[in-house]
Amino acid sequence: MQKELITDAVLVSNYIKGNEQALETLIIRHKQKIYGFIYSKVYDRDVAEDIFQDTFIKVINTLKLGNYNEEGKFIPWVMRISHNLVIDYFRKNNRMPKFDNSGSFSIFSVLSDSTLNAEKQIIKDQVETDVRRLIDELPEDQKEVILMRMYNDMSFKEISDKTGVSINTALGRMRYALINMRKIIEKNNIVLTN
Repeated sequence: MQKELITDAVLVSNYIKGNEQALETLIIRHKQKIYGFIYSKVYDRDVAEDIFQDTFIKVINTLKLGNYNEEGKFIPWVMRISHNLVIDYFRKNNRMPKFDNSGSFSIFSVLSDSTLNAEKQIIKDQVETDVRRLIDELPEDQKEVILMRMYNDMSFKEISDKTGVSINTALGRMRYALINMRKIIEKNNIVLTN
């Protein structure tokens, strides 16, 4: 009974200090939620068990290396790890939807799900944060166009008028912004999906 009163943050801290039992308590406490999330994506008990185990191997390695710094956000962090491992599983098995480079795919389409459960909301928030970081890495002229287009919903004509450049220049900046964002995503193996 007393185990349940100890917060995740305290258990993580205790595990980092060498208390192996603390990790077992965390796994038991959250197994159903994490395993359920994984299973809801892969629909295969063996695969879900493998991904669940891989998730905690990553958790253990990160904690042992002292790289965990998300105080009080243990479950969202673990859910993100499990989500990334699910994506890796689908990629390895060529089951991920492929997006062509024709320009019809909007990197922001992954942000549009309106019926979110708690896990999806966590992932959506992380994706939004990742996208904002990507945008921040762009050159100023490209960043300006992408922010006006995607966040202010401005037409290219409006962007052209506001920035004092031709529509073709505005379109070009948008194109280069998306190309640069894709390069950053590939270089850093960023997963933008929910």
